Order: sequence, then structure tokens, then C-alpha cells
Amino acid sequence: MRDEVLQYLDSALFADGFDDAILGFTDAGVVAYDERKCIQILVDEGMDYDEALEFFMFNVSGAYMGPKTPIFITCVQ
Repeated sequence: MRDEVLQYLDSALFADGFDDAILGFTDAGVVAYDERKCIQILVDEGMDYDEALEFFMFNVSGAYMGPKTPIFITCVQ
């Protein structure tokens, strides 16, 4: 999905290691991720759920990289 986003946004900012959780991008040019998939990626890499949630909230969704900082969406199914 990263390659598809880059076709439209040459200056997109990405959250490293979470390409499989990309949903798309906003009209403001911000990459959007599925929060649950991001946490699952961390669990799949060896963290337990609580560890993954804390790491994600503090180090990933809590990181600010400027106006193009990616957003993380909680998808309801």
C-alpha cells in the first residue's frame, strides 16, 4: 500500500514497520492507519497485547512529526 500512497503523495510520512496497516490517506495528504492492525503487528513481532498497546500509544500514535504526522483510526466492524 505504501507504493500506492506514494503515487499520490510524494511527501507522505509513514510509520515505520506498519505498512500492512495502511488504510489510505486523507485529503490533507496524511497517511491513515488501522490502529488495531498496528497493535497486532507488534504482537506478531513478539510483544504481549498490553506491551504492544502501551508501546503503540506512547511511541507510535503519540509521536508528532509535524503537520503530515500519520493518523491512526479505530475501525469498527
